[in-house]
Amino acid sequence: MSDSVGLPISHRQRLWLYAFGGLVLLFLIAPSVIILIMSFSDSTLLQFPPRQWSLRWYESYFQSLEWRDATIVSVKVAVMTALVATPLGTAAAYAVNRGTLRFNGTINALLTASLIIPVILVGIGTFFLYARIGLNNTLTGLVIAHTVQALPLVVLTVLSGLRSYDMNQERVARSLGAGRVAAFWQVTMPQIRFSIVSGALFAFITSFDEVVVSLFISGGETTTLTRRMFNALRDQIDPTIAAISTCLIVLSVLLLSLAQIFGRRH
Repeated sequence: MSDSVGLPISHRQRLWLYAFGGLVLLFLIAPSVIILIMSFSDSTLLQFPPRQWSLRWYESYFQSLEWRDATIVSVKVAVMTALVATPLGTAAAYAVNRGTLRFNGTINALLTASLIIPVILVGIGTFFLYARIGLNNTLTGLVIAHTVQALPLVVLTVLSGLRSYDMNQERVARSLGAGRVAAFWQVTMPQIRFSIVSGALFAFITSFDEVVVSLFISGGETTTLTRRMFNALRDQIDPTIAAISTCLIVLSVLLLSLAQIFGRRH
């Protein structure tokens, strides 16, 4: 057996790995940083680097009635999606984790199917279905469609928390007289609440950032912010898009940071 077997790898030998990881990280972050910088440009066109700095495009966003209405719609839909997807996803993850369902594997696959199916197909199918039942251009239709997309993320997030949880604690509570609901609410949920909160945040972000399905089923008074951004890019290159994109990036970072802070405290 070689003498080198079992010896720790030095940081010098890992330099190539650090360099490669840094390049990948730079590749992922660079577009967001460029957008952020361009959002402070004074030019009427997207320009990098900016020749002059200004907040005019943020003012244009916050003072525009059309942008404000689209933002309100997106916030409403995202909040309702999180409120619907979180309890449904938690219940589904709990049932899958128990493994008592007859077709447990099939149900788990169906719950996560929307992560595999191309979003464009989901959008087309949803549009034709909604056309028959009259849900196109409605908040209800948007919430249902976004819930379908957010549900797998909630299921996977809560399921990961349940995997590390000892179900015997809940069984003990039930053996002492607690009902199934009471045992879950008082014993299980406090120990997986970080996973539940994270799932809710993922559902909110998924809905708020969703664009493909919204292009098919939203419009008029229910136009979402992302659809409005897509239309603006199609008609003309407006630097207001950079300002809005920066706001979306900041919102996502803040929500994920809050989830991490909540997890460390609990």
